[in-house]
Amino acid sequence: MKRSQLLKLSAPLVVSFWLRSAFAWIDTIFASLLYDQQGESLGDASIAAIGLTLPLEFLLTAFWVGTSNGLTARLALAMGAGEGQKVDQLKRAAGLIITALGVIFLIIAGFVWWSADRVGLDPLVARQFQIYATVLMAGSAVTSFWSILPDSVVKAHHDTRSTMWAGLYSSIANIVLNALFLFVFHWGIFGIALSTVLGRFAGLAYAIYRANMHERARRVRPDQQVQGLYSRPIRRILFLAVPSAITFVLMGMESMAVNAIIKDLKDSTSLLASWSIFDRSVRFLSMPMIAASVAMLPLAARLYGKGDCSSIAMELRTGLKAGTVYVILMVVPLAIFLGPVIGAALSDSDVTANLVSQSMYWLPLAVLGLMPFILSRSVFDGLQLPKPGLVAAGVRTILLIIPLVWIGSRHHDAFGLNVMQGICAGYMLGTVISGVGYFIWARRRLNVMDGTCPVQQD
Repeated sequence: MKRSQLLKLSAPLVVSFWLRSAFAWIDTIFASLLYDQQGESLGDASIAAIGLTLPLEFLLTAFWVGTSNGLTARLALAMGAGEGQKVDQLKRAAGLIITALGVIFLIIAGFVWWSADRVGLDPLVARQFQIYATVLMAGSAVTSFWSILPDSVVKAHHDTRSTMWAGLYSSIANIVLNALFLFVFHWGIFGIALSTVLGRFAGLAYAIYRANMHERARRVRPDQQVQGLYSRPIRRILFLAVPSAITFVLMGMESMAVNAIIKDLKDSTSLLASWSIFDRSVRFLSMPMIAASVAMLPLAARLYGKGDCSSIAMELRTGLKAGTVYVILMVVPLAIFLGPVIGAALSDSDVTANLVSQSMYWLPLAVLGLMPFILSRSVFDGLQLPKPGLVAAGVRTILLIIPLVWIGSRHHDAFGLNVMQGICAGYMLGTVISGVGYFIWARRRLNVMDGTCPVQQD
């Protein structure tokens, strides 16, 4: 592991992603403190509403990450070749893509507002979801997507520390605004959503500052004056962005499907709140691996460009070893000892608290199963092969996780489990099978290349 470039490149991203994910709990924590005008708690309903919004956030993340991956890869390639004109051209093309994404998510926000009380949810949950999801989607159309451009420029310049600081500034602003809107203005779940949207401006401003600083220095460098333009720059970005985004969309469908399965069960509000906490926990504890996968993409692409697939295989093994150690030493103790504490702290009822505690024991295996999937996906993208990611994500979502979660929710008694345990067991099993299968596919691809991998043109 000492010789691994992956661990070195991942370190700042691990800090950045973990901080962002940790602060993502802020909305859930503040939501657990909400009460109506009669003094009745709105905590479980509000947490359930946030859980229902997670798939939409995942959809937003899918478009964000897909576009960022495509843009970052193209910018880094042009910078490496000294093609300064192409860098500026790609940035202009990215602006058009980002504008289109903003319009799409404004439309989604309008649809959420119209449909929230028409899908069979508990009326209180539906109202909280309508407010929270609409504000978050509409606001993100302005704040989140426009951060793609400066963030991609910064990463293309290999300045991962600025990514960390931008995330930290956004998170601190979110906490301050949450407290202001909730305890001073008493805006309820509307204030919680609005604070998330406005807090992102802090990170966006810092990212723009750093990106402009890097770009001013680049434009005057003599090694960045190679002339030439792409004939279709938008297509160049989308060639890598679209498959990556669709892969995330498919994974986001998992949470939507689980929410749909749960909403028709007995005690659906408690189950939705419990699943929301479990789902958020999986994402939070997977942050180091997700950060490693983000680092793996440009690393694999560089090694692929050099024709050195043996090093890609070595970095993949290193990532899996480091991830396994992390799960054993950190995820397992956290799940066992903090799981019940989290359930009790965030729940209104003993039913919800017990369900959360039961779900936490499935966390380590779920995180462990996700690790090879996300690392293998980055390897294939680095090899300029986006289609395997689509196939693997489709199999994972449609053929494994959704059916297995449904079986667990309806036939849990046959396996000696309660309903929450059945849901988590189905999710865990689908995650492990898909992760192991995708890793075997990646390893075989690298073995076929026999250590050398000539670059193919897209």
